[in-house]
Amino acid sequence: MKLTLSQRLFAVFCVLLLACCGASAWLQIRASDLREKEVIQSLSRGLATHIAHDGALADAADINAPAVRRLFSQLMVVNPSVEVYLLDNTGRVRADDAPPGHLKRDHVDLAPVRQFLDGAALPILGDDPRSADKRKVFSAAPLAAPGKPPFGYVYVVLLGEEHDALAAKASASAVLRTTLASMGLVTLLGLVAGVVAFGLVTRPLRRLTEAMRKFDARGVPAPPPALARIDSPDARANERDEIIVLESAFAQMAERIGEQWRALGQQDRERREMVANISHDLRTPLSSLHGYLETLSLKSDTLPDIDRRRYLSIALTQSAKVGHLAQSLFELAKLEHGMVAPEAEPFSLADLVQDVFEKFELSAQSRGVRLNAQIAPRLPSVVADLGMIERVLTNLLDNAIRHTPAQGTVDVTLALAREMPDRVEVTISDTGAGIPPAIRDALFMRPFASGGAHRGGLGLLIVQRMLQLHGSQIRLIDSQTTGTTFRFDLPAAVAQTGNGAPHARGWRN
Repeated sequence: MKLTLSQRLFAVFCVLLLACCGASAWLQIRASDLREKEVIQSLSRGLATHIAHDGALADAADINAPAVRRLFSQLMVVNPSVEVYLLDNTGRVRADDAPPGHLKRDHVDLAPVRQFLDGAALPILGDDPRSADKRKVFSAAPLAAPGKPPFGYVYVVLLGEEHDALAAKASASAVLRTTLASMGLVTLLGLVAGVVAFGLVTRPLRRLTEAMRKFDARGVPAPPPALARIDSPDARANERDEIIVLESAFAQMAERIGEQWRALGQQDRERREMVANISHDLRTPLSSLHGYLETLSLKSDTLPDIDRRRYLSIALTQSAKVGHLAQSLFELAKLEHGMVAPEAEPFSLADLVQDVFEKFELSAQSRGVRLNAQIAPRLPSVVADLGMIERVLTNLLDNAIRHTPAQGTVDVTLALAREMPDRVEVTISDTGAGIPPAIRDALFMRPFASGGAHRGGLGLLIVQRMLQLHGSQIRLIDSQTTGTTFRFDLPAAVAQTGNGAPHARGWRN
């Protein structure tokens, strides 16, 4: 049978409680026994000395056996629990009153006897002649004839066989029942206290377990309000409580998982929308390309040369669109998966802008759009990947020219950033229709269909990823006038030594 954590903890607690109660009972019984022996030995300390003063025990420096037996019989009648022995200087038992067969050893260790005579702390246990291994409290005194040195000892075992028999009966009855009853009462009270304590201690664990079971795998925050965040005031007030800290950590983890799950869901929706938009952008040129190629294939013999060349020109144009879109997708995929690393080098951003302007000169002229460049004097070089920044400017200018009406202008401004003088700020603005407010927030998150007035696409995504690799961001600047303004900045190669008003360079097309 599998037990829960609380049940296993309670079972371990019960075992430890029973073990502690048993050890406590054993210690109490042993302490009571030692206390009893100490009291008895203290009260009977002079008993052996009193016996030794009886002159009838020794006769001419030897033991008077008849007198010893008479005295032993009298003592046993007065106090049946004592047993008296006469020992010589080596500890050998010379006289006793034990029944036949009761004497188990004929020598007694004299070391405890000397400790007793020297006044050592009680209780002192000595050998019991009527047992092969037991040690009992005793009283002892030297035995000597008048005017002569000691020739032996009076050795009195204070708790003899009679006492052991009566004590065994008492332990089997009242003492044992009392001990077991007290032990059972203590165990019962301990178990009740343990149930209450474990209920209080494991209640947060049960609450946490229930919260984890209810946690919604879809990322919806499911932990109950009782689970506070790890940085909340309640959690900080109980920061020494490991369970409270665990609850707070789980609440924070659940919140993070929910945020990440929602972000993944948003990314998945954006990916599906991007695939749908790209499919829309691909379907139009592919359908046109297929239609013209099919027409050329079916009417190759009857189609005039002028129409054949026009159809081929349109097919080539549509094929170029498909190729351009496929190349953009390939570049975005490489940027998204970290397959491209910028190779930074210092170069003149003003010269690069001029080169890009020359690239779009014919396109802008055909649309009737004027290109202007405003470059601050003594503008420092920038440190960046030349190819990537050229692609950034190309995408932004191409987007601006395509959405600027005839007689409009596209302006590129290069200047030091006001708040960060160690960076060069690039601003690209046009006089087009602007970007609808509905798509401003998601402008750099997903491409929109290229038709209509929408201004988002793969080009802006590529621009954003390339600038992020340079530690910069593309920003859409709110303008009071018509048109659209984008801005980003790049690190300058050298510090600006002077500050002058920007001068204008223009290409009118």
